[in-house]
Amino acid sequence: MTAGAHPSVAPPRPGAHPDTDGSDMAVDTPGSDPSATPPSVTSSSTATPSWAIDRGDTALGIELGSTRIKACLVGPRGTVLATGSHDWENALVDGTWTYAVDAVWAGLRACVASLLDDAERRHGLRPTTVGALGVSAMMHGYVALDGDGELLVPFRTWRNTSTGRAASELTELFGQNIPLRWSIAHLYQAILDDEPHVPQVRTLTTLAGYVHRRLTGRDVLGVGDASGVVPIDPATRDYDARLLARFDEHVAARRPGFRLRDLLPEVLVAGTGAGTLTAEGAALLDPSGTLQAGVPLCPPEGDAGTGMVATDAVAPRTGNVSVGTSIFAMVVLERPLERVHHELDLVTTPAGDPVAMVHCNNGASELGAWAEVFGRFAAALGHPTDPDAVFGTLLREALDGEADGGGLLAYNYLAGEPITGLDQGRPLVVRTPGSRLTLANLVRAQVLGAFATLSLGMRVLEEEGVEVDTLFAHGGLFRTAGVAQRLLAAAVRAPVGVSRTASEGGPWGMALLASYLCAASEQDLGTYLRTAVFAEASVDVVEPDRGDVEGFATFRERFVAGLPIERAAAAIDL
Repeated sequence: MTAGAHPSVAPPRPGAHPDTDGSDMAVDTPGSDPSATPPSVTSSSTATPSWAIDRGDTALGIELGSTRIKACLVGPRGTVLATGSHDWENALVDGTWTYAVDAVWAGLRACVASLLDDAERRHGLRPTTVGALGVSAMMHGYVALDGDGELLVPFRTWRNTSTGRAASELTELFGQNIPLRWSIAHLYQAILDDEPHVPQVRTLTTLAGYVHRRLTGRDVLGVGDASGVVPIDPATRDYDARLLARFDEHVAARRPGFRLRDLLPEVLVAGTGAGTLTAEGAALLDPSGTLQAGVPLCPPEGDAGTGMVATDAVAPRTGNVSVGTSIFAMVVLERPLERVHHELDLVTTPAGDPVAMVHCNNGASELGAWAEVFGRFAAALGHPTDPDAVFGTLLREALDGEADGGGLLAYNYLAGEPITGLDQGRPLVVRTPGSRLTLANLVRAQVLGAFATLSLGMRVLEEEGVEVDTLFAHGGLFRTAGVAQRLLAAAVRAPVGVSRTASEGGPWGMALLASYLCAASEQDLGTYLRTAVFAEASVDVVEPDRGDVEGFATFRERFVAGLPIERAAAAIDL
């Protein structure tokens, strides 16, 4: 992204933040029952952490990510008080990427227990309550529930690419891009395939919506998460009624009397009360009984929305890049896009403002796999090393590589990649006899390969003339200062900012959305984040280096030219 001809990005001024989102939309308060209104978690800048925990002047965010379930407890002004995590992995079962439902609850319990232990270790007491709670999870995918709220089929994650026919037909029917991973694409594909469970579906939701329902008994979704289920009408900040009717008419021959609206959770914008933690829900999170029922919950959101909040990128002309198992960029729009693009999703912020999203199915997992290989090599030499240290060392080595990766070509495609038209993925490293195979070039090629697909989608935004004032990055990859940030700036041809909270990621953003419950009646989300959380945030901004930009351009040209190799490899059943 070059200034002027692409989404232009100016580095933030010291101490400055984007304007508010300009929304004058009325936002519901958390409820008329005083017990449902959380105490302010921004009211006191002098409260000690132990005082805030004991009083419940806190907010808890939990996010079910692709490889880790993470929790973050924050106090006044979003200060992190404790964290917890639990590692988990998706499984390919009968050709479908999924997580077992038992793993969801076992992972949540382990994550919450880890957080309670961390709070006690840091502050000398275990939280028995929090001021507010919020749950987020990987966006999209397929959670189909029967009338009792039970799963009809295993959760189908965003990673599945088996919905090609459905997504193509819906894109034409709706007049906007419907990605393979969206919930409506999964439902329609199940209808096309005449799957036997379809007549029993009573609720279509997301993983975050499913967990929230079990915790509160309420069938709701935050508008950002809902925008990955069915397209949202920007005027109503609810499902687009015209498209719902169009879908019902389209499937009438196959499913007479079908009404999509009857299956969909209620849509709520950020700051709206979304129920309270029931006794059953508290036991699901913490069987020890330490965590008490009655905590107010905010609307459940997707990991894209929490990433926007965690980077203060919810206002028009702001954007962020999130790097994890997948990579996606979110740019808040000032105006509608002129054309339909398969590289771009149209979703919303947690407040309901329109967003263009570039979503890449494959992120940093392949780089992590290489780090495990080198970590094992170090251990075999008699030098066992902490995995984070191995990862950081490898990333720093990339800065010594040639700008284009020394002629090496790397694909991080563990799964299919819709942006490049691949239904399946095969991680590859390809080189010619003239390539320079060094450790630095190998790692640099892996990082450049992780950003290459993203850059293809961002180029479409350039062609649309979309302008962005700030672009922030977050995720664990940015814990190693100055490496991924610098190479990302080269890939998007724009300054990239990383704040000191970048590595906290989604669960911290979810905790901020929970804390916003107490302020929503007085401030819009953008103002709240700018004044109550990020007013004194420290942001490191890296400008694109000319040599890096030229090297990445060479690598991307090679990356695109080599896609037939990837397609041929994916066609082979190994």
